[in-house]
Amino acid sequence: MNDSNKYLEEINKNLAQFGKEYPEQMKSFHEFMHAVEKEGAISKKNKELILVALSVNSQCKWCIAFHIKNALESGAKKEEIMEAAWVATMMGGGPALMYMQQVIKALEDFEV
Repeated sequence: MNDSNKYLEEINKNLAQFGKEYPEQMKSFHEFMHAVEKEGAISKKNKELILVALSVNSQCKWCIAFHIKNALESGAKKEEIMEAAWVATMMGGGPALMYMQQVIKALEDFEV
């Protein structure tokens, strides 16, 4: 299994566990997440590109895998994802640049 799918598997496992142990918090978080991510004035694809950039700037390998997968499923192209990640790197500097490796790996793992 590639790293990015491993991260997605970890996310799903941990979120399920959090849901069992903290159902009220997770229910509220999921409702909020779905309300924010749905199509609106900004398209779902563009929201996912924003989330890719925020994931890089936040230095979260799980978030990078999750949002790159969602961006691809929302119709984003590799070039758009890379550009969003570079915008994050501009704002986040050297530490964000190190997470560009995760972006490239996720794109390879998801065969783009």
